[in-house]
Amino acid sequence: MKKICISACMLFSILMLKAQDKTVQDLKKGAEREFKKDPNDTIPKVWKKGGLFNFTLNQAALSNWSAGGDKSSLSLSTFLNLYAFYKKDKNSWDNTLDLAYGLVSTTSLGNRKSDDRIDLLSKYGYEVAKSWYVGVLFNVRSQFAKGYAYPDSKSRVLTSDFFAPAYILLSPGINYKPNDNFSVFVSPATARWVIVNNDSLASVGAFGVDSGKHVKLEIGAYASISYMKKIGANSSYTGRLDLFSNYGHDPQDIDIYWTNLLAVKVTKAIAMTFSVNIVYDNDIKTIKADGTSGGPAAQIQEVLGIGLAFKF
Repeated sequence: MKKICISACMLFSILMLKAQDKTVQDLKKGAEREFKKDPNDTIPKVWKKGGLFNFTLNQAALSNWSAGGDKSSLSLSTFLNLYAFYKKDKNSWDNTLDLAYGLVSTTSLGNRKSDDRIDLLSKYGYEVAKSWYVGVLFNVRSQFAKGYAYPDSKSRVLTSDFFAPAYILLSPGINYKPNDNFSVFVSPATARWVIVNNDSLASVGAFGVDSGKHVKLEIGAYASISYMKKIGANSSYTGRLDLFSNYGHDPQDIDIYWTNLLAVKVTKAIAMTFSVNIVYDNDIKTIKADGTSGGPAAQIQEVLGIGLAFKF
């Protein structure tokens, strides 16, 4: 009887060890098993959103400095670029917003602007063929504060103000968009409102608005080319070229609005931005050295800044 009990205990122990061994093996196989994701269970991303904020501050002070210069100077520049792109089925909706403001203050010259820009662009399209869309574009361009020309160091002439000018554009047309980085929009019939919300500027017919009036409607042809490109791991380029021809007044004189921005990430929190903006409008006159109005000319702005940057 004793031998039977010993044998039964040994058999039970062997069975338990085998069961445990099988359990351990099953757990091991389960841990090593690869889980395959069902491609039909993936929900595509319909919004692509992001932006860049850059803040640059420079300050200098001189006292008995033999090399010369202003006693004190301070410069500040800020730039915000936001974008939101929507794509679902045959619908496409692109939105961008650029806000910029810069100020330079020196002892001898006082306060002067170095940058001032508001630019909102919204473009909707419905795909009718591969990469081809029929839709509408809406654009608002203006500035935040008054702008002056300085014929000499002691005088200034008011040249612009908030919503003086402002350009509001509504354009139905065709958009070619082979990818998220490049698009060409063309419209043969575009409405553009030129707004001068400043009485003194409106009274002299600034920006092509009839004297004494604040709004002028123009009908013409319009084209817009947009391009975004990531250059390497830490730099990116964004550019846009807008062309407008007014059917009612000198259609051969095409208005040009061209923006270029290069952003380079130096460290996690520091970046360099370099922008070149070119504007030509036959209705915008230059200011001569004596303070009187001159003829139209290309407007060129170049801004280089190194400062705090946040990309999101």
